[in-house]
Amino acid sequence: IMKPKFDLVCDKLDREIGPEGTASWTRPKGGYFVCVRTKPGLAKRTVGLCKEAGVAVTPAGATHPYGTDPEDSVIRIAPSFPPIDELEKAMEVFCVCLKLAAAEKEN
Repeated sequence: IMKPKFDLVCDKLDREIGPEGTASWTRPKGGYFVCVRTKPGLAKRTVGLCKEAGVAVTPAGATHPYGTDPEDSVIRIAPSFPPIDELEKAMEVFCVCLKLAAAEKEN
């Protein structure tokens, strides 16, 4: 049940984000999250853009004590809850939001 969801997340990141080099991510063999490490300064903006678009993502920095990520670069994606069709749409939004956050940072 879970493997197709994790595969979907990683495959989408591979296709949409990998070529741009905006982030790297884990390929978990268990657990509940895919950990995405963006370039510094992109995590909070990416999560905020996702929220504005109606996609709930674990808060940026949730992996750090007190939720404070000094590099603002860690986002956890939890693909276990949504149905796979909703997860696919959410990942499309996530990838666009990450690209937009990166483009804003460059300018």
